[in-house]
Amino acid sequence: MKQKTTELVVGLFMIAGFAALLVLAMQVSGLSLKANEATYTVYANFNDVSGLSVRGQVSMAGVTIGRVSRISLDPQTLQARVELEIRNSMNQIPADSSAIIRTSGLLGEKYIDISVGADETAMRHGDTFYETQSSLNLERMISNFASGMGR
Repeated sequence: MKQKTTELVVGLFMIAGFAALLVLAMQVSGLSLKANEATYTVYANFNDVSGLSVRGQVSMAGVTIGRVSRISLDPQTLQARVELEIRNSMNQIPADSSAIIRTSGLLGEKYIDISVGADETAMRHGDTFYETQSSLNLERMISNFASGMGR
């Protein structure tokens, strides 16, 4: 009887461990078990999106309000066009707000931070951020600094 109880406890412990690993893996990958909230789409054009990825966070005042759904190259402007899915509950983003690519944490994960403007009209589905700030490309900075040293 004692051996069966021990086996049962070990089995439950293993199941709990695998469940914890599954939850952790889903959080790291940006997936979720909860139903997706309805969203609307806005766009931002950047000169450089190095390190930004699809499913990257979109935040405002440190709170996640959406995700990056697509990154493409605009053939007319030759800029990166980023498609953002913003939760419908966040439908009061002022139209003159700006989108900035920032770095989070030690690993350098890139996300989009929305800096709130003062306009009374709100962004709607299909609108584009007028003002953006690209990510800081450390390799390019070091290269420019190194090449400038020889002159």
